[in-house]
Amino acid sequence: MNDISKTVMPSDDEEIVVQQPSEGNGEPEPLVIRMPVDIRSVALTVIAGIGLVLFLQYAEPVIIPIVLGTLTFYALDPIVDWLQKWRIHRAIGAALVLLTLVGATGYGLWTLRDDALAVVEELPRAASQLRDTLRAERRREPGAIDKLQEAAKEIDKTAAEATGPAPRDPAGVQRVQVVQPFRATDYLAWGSVGAVTLVTQGVMILFLSYFLLVADDLYKRKLVRIMPTLSKKKVTVQIVDEIGAQIERFMLVQVFTSLIVAVATSIALWWVGLGQPVIWGLAAGILNSIPYFGPLIVTGGLMLVAYLQFATIEMAIYVAAIALVITTLEGWLLTPALMGRAASINPAAIFIGIIFWSWVWGVWGLILAVPMLMMTKAVCDRIEELQPIGELLGE
Repeated sequence: MNDISKTVMPSDDEEIVVQQPSEGNGEPEPLVIRMPVDIRSVALTVIAGIGLVLFLQYAEPVIIPIVLGTLTFYALDPIVDWLQKWRIHRAIGAALVLLTLVGATGYGLWTLRDDALAVVEELPRAASQLRDTLRAERRREPGAIDKLQEAAKEIDKTAAEATGPAPRDPAGVQRVQVVQPFRATDYLAWGSVGAVTLVTQGVMILFLSYFLLVADDLYKRKLVRIMPTLSKKKVTVQIVDEIGAQIERFMLVQVFTSLIVAVATSIALWWVGLGQPVIWGLAAGILNSIPYFGPLIVTGGLMLVAYLQFATIEMAIYVAAIALVITTLEGWLLTPALMGRAASINPAAIFIGIIFWSWVWGVWGLILAVPMLMMTKAVCDRIEELQPIGELLGE
């Protein structure tokens, strides 16, 4: 009996061939998809991708302020629009909103500066105390790691005896180790340069956010004018509005959930009796925008400080678990309910995005990974040629 094959033609560009079981071995042939591949197009796409990554790394000082300014625009634009409805000019409304934001941030930092310094001073002492406790516990009863270390030492001794004594230095030669002296002025200079750079970028972000808030839909109108036909003009307006609405919704949800996490964490830590609960609540809210890594950083810090204050490992674990439960419930229940399925990104894509953007931009990439993915998905969902990328990012 001859082999029988079934061919399905779903489209003009691909052909699916399903092989039926043959009489010889009884095993089905694998499913085969035949589709044309343009090697030149694939090679150009790969080269363009590599060039884009190199450009992102090289232009980091320029692109990061633009991204932060754009995100600030989407977060503050609803407030400026509300002020405009009350017949306040956009230039005045944008200035009032930004000045209020800067003033409130500065006042909060100035008010909480003593608590923040206390937390910074407590963390090294807590880590040292926890390390001493763990060493004392290991001295009482050696664990599996201690036994493995002891076995490794015995193996090293046996290998050293088998290979003979180590070669000695020639007569009259003395080994010298060069130690760089500690210079406080070097660290102060480095810190001053870093602070000046941070302030400069902050001023650039504020000015860019102001101009974007004042311009509002200026670039949308320019895009509409570029389109040649009326139908394309209508489609362009719809696409730009949908992209802006999705990014704006994401920013509002991000700010709202961070506030919820900050308030809930502060109240929970105050109820437990931990010192500086407001500082730790703010840290939990700010770092909540960094998936996976942000909550882990807060949890680890809380564990150290709780151990220093309560002097028991059980209480340290209890305090850390409270913060972790709050961020977990927010990530599993609150954010998906507010974002909706259409704007959701699957966890694997988020994790890969964090790895990629942190490699490209370091700490800034870690912070901006999710907003960059969200903006990418919003654009790809509305452009037909890029919809496969949006489908891969979505749930």
